[in-house]
Amino acid sequence: MSDISKRLLFWLVLLMFFVFIIIGWNLCNPDSRHVSYTYFLSSLNKNQIKKVHINGNDISFVKKNHSKYTTYIPIYDNKLLNNLLSHHITLSGIEPRKTNIMLSIFISWFPTLLLIGVWFYFMKQVKNNVGRGSRSFGKSKTRIFTDDKVTVTFKDVEGCDEAKEEVSELVEYLKEPEKFQKLGGKIPKGVLMIGPPGTGKTLLAKAVAGEAKVSFLTLSGSDFVEMFVGVGASRVRDIFKHARKIAPCIIFIDEIDAVGRQRGSMFGGGHDEREQTLNQMLVEMDGFDSNKGIILIAATNRPDILDSALLRPGRFDRQVVVSLPDLRGREKILQVHMKNVPLASDVDPRIIARGTPGFSGADLSNLVNESALCAARLNHKSVSMLDFETAKDKIIMGSERRSMIMTEQQKEFTAYHESGHVIIGRLVPEHDPAHKVTIVPRGRALGVTFFLPESDIISISREKLESQISTLYGGRIAEELIYGINKVSTGSMNDIQVATTLARNMVTKWGFSEKLGPLLYTENSDDSSFFSTTFNGSKYISDDTSRIIDQEMKALIEKNYHRSKKLLRDNLDILHAMKDALMEYETIDSVQIDDLMNRKTIRNYTR
Repeated sequence: MSDISKRLLFWLVLLMFFVFIIIGWNLCNPDSRHVSYTYFLSSLNKNQIKKVHINGNDISFVKKNHSKYTTYIPIYDNKLLNNLLSHHITLSGIEPRKTNIMLSIFISWFPTLLLIGVWFYFMKQVKNNVGRGSRSFGKSKTRIFTDDKVTVTFKDVEGCDEAKEEVSELVEYLKEPEKFQKLGGKIPKGVLMIGPPGTGKTLLAKAVAGEAKVSFLTLSGSDFVEMFVGVGASRVRDIFKHARKIAPCIIFIDEIDAVGRQRGSMFGGGHDEREQTLNQMLVEMDGFDSNKGIILIAATNRPDILDSALLRPGRFDRQVVVSLPDLRGREKILQVHMKNVPLASDVDPRIIARGTPGFSGADLSNLVNESALCAARLNHKSVSMLDFETAKDKIIMGSERRSMIMTEQQKEFTAYHESGHVIIGRLVPEHDPAHKVTIVPRGRALGVTFFLPESDIISISREKLESQISTLYGGRIAEELIYGINKVSTGSMNDIQVATTLARNMVTKWGFSEKLGPLLYTENSDDSSFFSTTFNGSKYISDDTSRIIDQEMKALIEKNYHRSKKLLRDNLDILHAMKDALMEYETIDSVQIDDLMNRKTIRNYTR
């Protein structure tokens, strides 16, 4: 019986129960009033009765004032009939019927039986649910997509051409396994996708199933982990058993590091639930025949914590790195997500891609969505480049804090600070060009200068690193030149922190110090285990070396600090002009910055 039928039956029985209660209540509460037999005789003698109805010993009578009464004859009265006729009263009566004992018993016991039946029904339902839950506790929580429901193909995946090329071979394995078996080849059992979050590992796995037209079974690594030992192993057996029935297919396990951590690294030894699950997974991967058309694809962003037995050939035969997209990849990803978005004529995906270095595919999808929402809020008919810029600024720098009230002096202070960053960034060599500067508070910053790289950065030269240090101190130096050393604010805290980190890395990691040479001088947590085992726990950097590191860092900072101060002194007119532009417009972009740097009149700001 279906759940809907059971529900209808329950409400029908409940309705019948209330109907019988109402009927019983009416039977127990008739319309007429019950009186004594003495009252009946008194009314009869006073000639007040109009009509009498006799049913055995029960008497119903109607008085002349139309009031109805009932009474009961306590003893048989031979003179009653003659007395009624003498008063000319209308008589009526029926032959007494025999009472059905079974029907009376049923009517009187029906409410009780109904309550007992409802109680048994609910107890049976609870028992069935508990039994079903215990039987399905070891079943896998797999979501199954048949071949006709997997609509994602390689055309929907962009920004990871190398990874797509590697997994494209799996499509041929699934379509034509005999082609490779003729030469003695074996289809890979497992493919491990490694990459940062949001790079499209799950989407790529779906695309393999979509291209090969096979079923796609997906679940998360955390779905195997339960409080009770053995449940996860049972779920592993269940998913592989189901995969054998619908082969060829792809099993995709997302976040496999939740269950595939190194064994022995946790409390509980081999009896831990996670380790039991991992052991069963290793056994299943060894047990199934890859030529049956079952391929296991797993994804993780933490391959360093996976168990070595899981990574060996014969289990995960291939490791595919899905990295963050480059400039061309970001452009293609944007084009994919822009297909269903009405775009204005000024939208250029390449410019947007240039301004989003380090964005993953998920970040770019979110950028397009935020842009569409921004355009909808402003009642635009299409999404313009301004909407994309607004969404990008919101994602990178935070939302505008328009509610924050700044005095004119505070705005002027912030304008000089940000102008110092922009001017130094334009004058030092190999620095990314300034794309936009604003004194509108965003996030935790009172103002933001955004530099836009012309291409993806693979490696950085020493000259560019020193230019970045000079630019970081441009804001502080601008404050010092305009207001004096005693008026310098704390707004440069983050700039100083970043510059100091760059200088320390240049000296200790990247070998940019003539005194120390190209050697590694660092005690970071990532290297502590190496140093302790190699040098028996002794301190790797001596006090003299630490002193030299501090001297070299200070010399590097001072060199670029003085360079920035000289550049700003030579261009004070540009500093004042840029401050005035920011005070008037609050935000200026690269076009206005070019005008100011060339000492031209700033163009009208139409944003």
